[in-house]
Amino acid sequence: MDNSANISDVIEQYLKQILGNDEQIEIRRADIANQFHVVPSQINYVINTRFTIKNGYIVESKRGGGGYIRIEKVNLLDDADILDTLLNEIIGNSIDQRTAYDVINSLYSDKVLTEKEANIILSAIDSDALNVGDKELENALRAQILTNVLNRLRYEK
Repeated sequence: MDNSANISDVIEQYLKQILGNDEQIEIRRADIANQFHVVPSQINYVINTRFTIKNGYIVESKRGGGGYIRIEKVNLLDDADILDTLLNEIIGNSIDQRTAYDVINSLYSDKVLTEKEANIILSAIDSDALNVGDKELENALRAQILTNVLNRLRYEK
């Protein structure tokens, strides 16, 4: 693991720790960058790659002198707009295995899925299970399965 990946992990864990049980936090990018002795773009990298909708977060930023970054933890199935964004923008008509795994892990972390349910879904969307010999078709099938599962969960709550 290179040093930048390591500091990214540290920053991610720090932000998750201060988020704790709160629904959202507001941070100043420059303050966090100074705290970890990194450039502000490193904070952007962590937020843009680790705090995404597929991972159960919404990020809002305000630029300028009093600017901030707001990170909000969301329950993907309780908010219809968030679920629609997940279905339309993240899953859409095609989704790769890594991104699909991230979505399921986020639902498991949010306690929307039990460990057993998450593992069953992960098995169903795994490349070995969808062994059709065509990556595009495999990703399309995975998207259909995930869309059906999420819609079912939305209406069974």
